[in-house]
Amino acid sequence: MGDITVELYNETPRHRDNFLKLVRAGYYDGNLWHRVISDFMIQTGDSTTRHAKPGVQVGDYDPGYRIPAEICFPKYFHKRGALAAAREPDADNPKHASSASQFYLVWGFPYGPKAMAKFQHQLDSLTNGTVKYPQEMCDYYWSHGGTPWLDGRYTVFGEVVKGLSVVGDIDAVATDDHDRPLKDVRIIKAIVIK
Repeated sequence: MGDITVELYNETPRHRDNFLKLVRAGYYDGNLWHRVISDFMIQTGDSTTRHAKPGVQVGDYDPGYRIPAEICFPKYFHKRGALAAAREPDADNPKHASSASQFYLVWGFPYGPKAMAKFQHQLDSLTNGTVKYPQEMCDYYWSHGGTPWLDGRYTVFGEVVKGLSVVGDIDAVATDDHDRPLKDVRIIKAIVIK
């Protein structure tokens, strides 16, 4: 549907290096964007989706290892265009370790002061009140959008620097009951640009 360029953060070196290793190995080439939730995010990284038949539920595979969390919140947050690592739920993964290969790009939508107050309450519960949303971040969520309820819970390790409209186009495709696009959307080729 178009080109997407992401920039990786040096403050998340394990995620950065793992992502680069997988891209260089061709791991993502041909993968489906297998989970697309409108006004939320688009997800990929299950290499078995290359050959998935239409309508089959997919998205459970990754290479079988986890990456320790490198959460750098509030410096990096779930703004529109954030690149973040998927992971297993808290009950199975209390240390928030990331999937080896699955990642998502955030779309989300704008949140005003009332919603941000609710998210601050959730963040207070998560951090015993020690972490607050800076005003600049609240302003960003209001003017640009994102998914603030994921902040402090998932590792954000990069961001889209070109092709954000492509993310929006993928985010808007029709999906089935399992959030798989009805018409396959693939990563044709992932490459490293220096």
